[in-house]
Amino acid sequence: MKLNRFRPLIIAYLVGSGTMALAQAPAAAPATTAPTPAVSPLFFPIKPGTQNYLSGSMGEIRPNHFHGGIDIKTDARIGLPVYAAEDGYISRIKISSYGYGWMMYITHPNGLVTTYAHLNHFIPTIAQYMLQVQYQKQAFDVEVNLPETQFPVKRGDIIAYSGNTGGSGGPHLHFEVRDKNDKLFNPLRYTFAEIKDNVAPTVYNFALVPQGIKSRVQGQYQRKMFTPVKQGNVYTLADTISAAGLLGLEIQAIDQYDGATNRNGVQAMELTVNGQTIYKHNIDGVPFDLQRQVSAHINYQELKLSNKAFQRLYVADGNVLPLYETDKSKGKFNIEEGKVYEVLIDLSDSYKNTAQLRFMMRGESNGYYSNGTPKVTVPKINYEVLESILKVTVADTAKTARNLDLYIGNYKYAVIPSYTTAAGSVYLYNLIGGLPDSVDLGGTKARFKFEQTVPPNTELFYSNRYLDITFQKESLYDTLYLQTSQDAQDVVSINNPLTTLFKPAKVTIRPKNIPADKSKAAVYGLGWGKSTGFLGGTWNGDAITFSARDFGKFKVLSDTVGPTVKLVQKSPSQISFKVWDNLSGMASWRCEVNGQWVLLKWEHKNSTLTSERLDKTVPLSGDVVLTVKDAMGNETVYRTKI
Repeated sequence: MKLNRFRPLIIAYLVGSGTMALAQAPAAAPATTAPTPAVSPLFFPIKPGTQNYLSGSMGEIRPNHFHGGIDIKTDARIGLPVYAAEDGYISRIKISSYGYGWMMYITHPNGLVTTYAHLNHFIPTIAQYMLQVQYQKQAFDVEVNLPETQFPVKRGDIIAYSGNTGGSGGPHLHFEVRDKNDKLFNPLRYTFAEIKDNVAPTVYNFALVPQGIKSRVQGQYQRKMFTPVKQGNVYTLADTISAAGLLGLEIQAIDQYDGATNRNGVQAMELTVNGQTIYKHNIDGVPFDLQRQVSAHINYQELKLSNKAFQRLYVADGNVLPLYETDKSKGKFNIEEGKVYEVLIDLSDSYKNTAQLRFMMRGESNGYYSNGTPKVTVPKINYEVLESILKVTVADTAKTARNLDLYIGNYKYAVIPSYTTAAGSVYLYNLIGGLPDSVDLGGTKARFKFEQTVPPNTELFYSNRYLDITFQKESLYDTLYLQTSQDAQDVVSINNPLTTLFKPAKVTIRPKNIPADKSKAAVYGLGWGKSTGFLGGTWNGDAITFSARDFGKFKVLSDTVGPTVKLVQKSPSQISFKVWDNLSGMASWRCEVNGQWVLLKWEHKNSTLTSERLDKTVPLSGDVVLTVKDAMGNETVYRTKI
């Protein structure tokens, strides 16, 4: 195969990835070092020899994964040449409606694999080969693994053209560097001359999080957020923070590159307390199959509620990512009464630009205190679960805080108030001691829906009258205090949408109202607002079983209406359609012209199917039949003539 070749001279240097071991054993093994390329640096895969700009960086926080490479801007255009980063062979090609879209993998002699995603099209020889594969399989979404001898490439060969396919939010090239085990390495470790970065990371906010029932932040058991002030590349807090007990620290920070306003991820962070480094992370060498562990690396609930990505500077329970070096407390630190602490967080990007967050803390008492009395005429009870702690806040009519009665089965326990504020008296209870049924304060009651404690790293089956849940060993990041309900509208709730899973759980629902036609009924996740997401399911009698990656609200709905099809244009060279579905979503399509299968390429971003002929010399002519099915098997047949 003859490929186009372009090799301008680029001078740069390879950045090493050495790490400094901490005084005590790491919580997890440090990231594996990537193989050094045969020629250093790697060839920049698009617009080589000119300054380029990034819209996404390695390790950037996404809703359910780490960003696995770099996103290179293409001037809001598609069709720019994409170049092989090093000698090797094209080992895998994937065409998908979603995710990476049109994607190519190149395996290199040293064991590295570079990937190129969201491509618009391949060079002619590869494009024709993949078109033949699609016609052979009669499918748009295809994937092929290739032998070393079929498509060899040289460094700087043109292999494809940039695009906006799959889950891309705009034209760009997504570029990754992996090893043979699909571990993702930071491409910027190869210090491309095309990327300029003289901008230090930016710190927006940080938060202190209690890690035990005796922990306090400014006198309360609360996650407290602080906004520092910038002075140069140092961020400080004017006031000393009072706190007590075991704490964890979270930080919201971004990084940027020269000439771009995109908010990218920070490569590395280090936490030091009173001169002792207790935590380090470097988002490099991320195993592909552990990317969903980002939910343990960040405060997932805060991301969902406020769209703010706070990275934890401690290793949370259930986090098995090999990115950290910590002390024996895994980055958590203890604040003792009367002592003063200097806390430093050093942030650095891939080009060694640095910033620092610096603030002071003073140890306070965690004993009972009162700094106000709620003004209410009727007692009111509110509660929330923070980690394993049940926090009950009671706005009481009494001037003096009273004990709270807590019931577990037939047993009653007295819980003394931890502190009182203007919002009410606060009572703290560790759920490890047992799941309470209710609490009572002078006749004012609150009932709980706790049903079972589900520990992580455990296979467990739970069942009640309206549902079953089967947890895999790796389903949970941390202990789950299971709460379920079924309301009058047949909506089944499992905890809340802020509860995410690493490995899916199998859920069986027994709805009160059985659909007349079960073949058209499936489970849908009820997200924020009025949104619904198709989850499917398999019926067994009057129960339906589905796989859940997140908990929240679920409902069985029926879909009996087929997709809508609208002809966009037709000619002897091409035919295209708009297709949309009102509920379960489009699942399959088939187009025939005079009885012969014709490829239709699906672009979900504009709901369009567009034909591509195998033989461009043969025009489309005759009877056209398009059959489209949704996920519930509802079928729409559209007929026309060319």
